[in-house]
Amino acid sequence: MQLLQTLCQIAAPSGNEALLANFLLNYIHQQKSNWNASPTVLSGEEFQDCIILVFGKPRTAVFAHIDSIGFTVRYGRQLVRIGGPDVEAGYRLVGQDRVGAIDCRLVVDESTGALSHDFHREIERGTELTFYCDFRETESTVQSCYLDNRLGVWNALRLCETLQDGIIVFSCWEEHGGGSVAYLAKYIYEKYGVRQALISDITWVTEGVHPGKGVVISLRDSLIPRRSYIERIRRIAEDAGIPHQLEVEGSGGSDAKELQHGAQPWDWCFIGAPEDNVHTPNEIVDKRDVNSMLGLYQVLMREL
Repeated sequence: MQLLQTLCQIAAPSGNEALLANFLLNYIHQQKSNWNASPTVLSGEEFQDCIILVFGKPRTAVFAHIDSIGFTVRYGRQLVRIGGPDVEAGYRLVGQDRVGAIDCRLVVDESTGALSHDFHREIERGTELTFYCDFRETESTVQSCYLDNRLGVWNALRLCETLQDGIIVFSCWEEHGGGSVAYLAKYIYEKYGVRQALISDITWVTEGVHPGKGVVISLRDSLIPRRSYIERIRRIAEDAGIPHQLEVEGSGGSDAKELQHGAQPWDWCFIGAPEDNVHTPNEIVDKRDVNSMLGLYQVLMREL
């Protein structure tokens, strides 16, 4: 879990993912000689802060967004949400502006719900603040801010170790409306002819999805994927004997939104471990679900 802890500690709110992108590029270049196959690494201004790894003769692409929720400093002490963070008075927030490091608490006006901070000085407007990372690991669980989606990123990086054929995509902006997957999907479809995807992201513990019962295969959220593709994935998971759960939701979304709304005929399926305490500093995931998530991705990238 050392790699996961490192990923959770790197601030990368939507729109300011460069620090994590640079870490990933360094990690990839250091580790790829130890992987079963060496990928082509695509990055740079053409892809903004996104990264594409191409292994062998790809048939399927895995999308994992690297950004997180957070807050933007407005005027005075005001804060504006980045994405949909949970807001509870007293949450510890950290950041950096041109004056120096910032460590403060979230303030929530009880009457209006307005958000602000309690830092001892005015913070430069436009500065991003993120949850302080208190990474906690037990024998059975891991708990931290930003498991959504650093765990999805971790899963994609671990998948790289054994992947022979496939594409791994590290995308940006997912938590705040998306914007990168549209051009990434177009590039991948036109250059490699790939049009089936897996979304390596984290879902929710609900009345029908329970921790420790296996990775979640989502049948739908606010969007509905093509059923024939989902059924192929279900058959592969069942034949492999990997513990998994089925999810049906009427809200929520992921990088799949841009795939389904795009001009190319992408099939997609959201597959991820369920977490509790969503979008708080205390997101928690069962390690059994983490293991089944990685195991299912390894099988799917061979079989799809």
